[in-house]
Amino acid sequence: MNSKQRSEENLVPMQSPSMKSWGKPADLPRQEVVIECGWGRIIFGHTFRDNIRIAEILRDEKEGYRDIAFYLRDPQVVLSYAPQNLFIDPSYTFRLWLDEYRPLQETSGLFTVRPLHPLTDIERVNWIYDVHNMVPVDPDFLRDIRQKRCIHYWVAVENTTEEVIAVCMSIDHTAAFDDPENGSSLWALAVDPQAKHSGIGLQMVQKVAEYYKSKGRSFIDLSVLYSNKAAIDLYKKLGFVQVPVFSVKNKNAINEKLFSAPMPEAELNPYSEIIINEARRRGIRVDILDPVDNYFRLSHGGASVICRESLTELTSAIAMSRCADKRTTHRLLSSAGLRVPEQQTASNGEQNIEFLERHGNIVVKPADSEQGIGITVNVSTALELNAAVEKAKGVCSRVLLEEMVEGRDLRIIVIDYKVVAAAIRKPPKITGDGRHTIIELVKKQSRRREKASQGESRIPIDDELKRTVERAGCKLEDILDKGAELEVRKTANLHTGGTIHDVTDELHPDLAKAARQAAGVLGIPVTGLDFIVPSHTGSEYVIIEANERPGLANHEPQPTAERFIDFLFPQSIARTIS
Repeated sequence: MNSKQRSEENLVPMQSPSMKSWGKPADLPRQEVVIECGWGRIIFGHTFRDNIRIAEILRDEKEGYRDIAFYLRDPQVVLSYAPQNLFIDPSYTFRLWLDEYRPLQETSGLFTVRPLHPLTDIERVNWIYDVHNMVPVDPDFLRDIRQKRCIHYWVAVENTTEEVIAVCMSIDHTAAFDDPENGSSLWALAVDPQAKHSGIGLQMVQKVAEYYKSKGRSFIDLSVLYSNKAAIDLYKKLGFVQVPVFSVKNKNAINEKLFSAPMPEAELNPYSEIIINEARRRGIRVDILDPVDNYFRLSHGGASVICRESLTELTSAIAMSRCADKRTTHRLLSSAGLRVPEQQTASNGEQNIEFLERHGNIVVKPADSEQGIGITVNVSTALELNAAVEKAKGVCSRVLLEEMVEGRDLRIIVIDYKVVAAAIRKPPKITGDGRHTIIELVKKQSRRREKASQGESRIPIDDELKRTVERAGCKLEDILDKGAELEVRKTANLHTGGTIHDVTDELHPDLAKAARQAAGVLGIPVTGLDFIVPSHTGSEYVIIEANERPGLANHEPQPTAERFIDFLFPQSIARTIS
């Protein structure tokens, strides 16, 4: 039977993975099979005689975990025993028949997929799960993973840095309960959204498929949310076919968005969505006022606040104007004794050249702009200076020349005059594969960044890209050697393809103190402050900008949205009853 015939067969209402034994749980070697996965349990529904028992096990879910009842013969009946507490998961089940499986793509040699190493990989694995708002794995469970015969955790590791960039889990059904259908399944696949390589998820799935094919298994099943079109397209390319298999879950805070009232119909950007999701979780009403520019109103307990992403009515016009004009920001912070780079307003050519010669390398930027628009970094010649000034004038008539301070780009988020998150921002880089040109690699990287950020991050194809590449001694048409890295822009803004790396727990106290002081000087309760530092663990710094509308979604898994809603509606904070 070919995959097309199997696919057509599986469109018939099913009772088992292959319609042979699901209707006969008494014939299975093991019954009432529940597999602990570290983040929750997989309840193999077709091994149960009693639907009530499945509902009872789901209702016994541990706090902070997520259980999944899979391969249910009668999902609607299981749901009927606890309709207030359970829901049918809005996901598709896809199957790959391993006897016909062929790899779709060769390995790139830039990263390796291997079994998880409990002593070194746990922290990074759980960081990736946190970023995707997935349940992290119990570290004690992972430390004993090699003792668990039926479960395997896999990671993708970058070859040069040995950093974990993806994770997934699989279950060998035959090892778990002597499955007569000889199957397996794949779960909890997550990729670092800022990973610079392509095809990571694909290679993870291929590795798992090759492993179970070598063990003689018949198929791999997986569950994917109906709205995850990119993943569905990937699985179909690999040869997966949809099968009518259903699952039921317990209603909890983790999966609330899957069973709660629908989100507002208007599509907003990720910076608004993260706030709206947190507000709805607390029972705060959300009204979309202007979906084009992301204005919405939050209402709770007789109070309401209009927001534009993280900018609210609680930020005064004075505070906003202080942040919007970079000259004013610079002057106020300097007067308060905070360290800032030397700066002057661009004027005639002679004075501009004099400033350039005094510093050697400078930054040219509009006095009023955001998201890195109009900024030129590392200007070192008169020709570059003139071009940079004209570029900045296209954004704002007032142009600033600023001393270029070498160091790392650090963004600190302050909410209610407290530091909530800190992250190092890095300019976009590409990694050569020995086959594609620099411009092709830039476009591929830009597509990955755009996908990972829901369209908020991309690498512009412009004169600044060309200038940066040429200063590195390359041309856009050159083929970059395999494994060679090239920085393609000097600015680290997320909107121009930069990546962001959380360092909140490592931030030096003096940097946190300077951020709090700067927010107080500007009189702004919610802000993103841009520092240049030799290291985020040291005390040296200069502050270059303050953002009155920082992107809170960029700092997950730090609780930026939670602290933002705490600030707006302190009465919505959950209180401990003593």
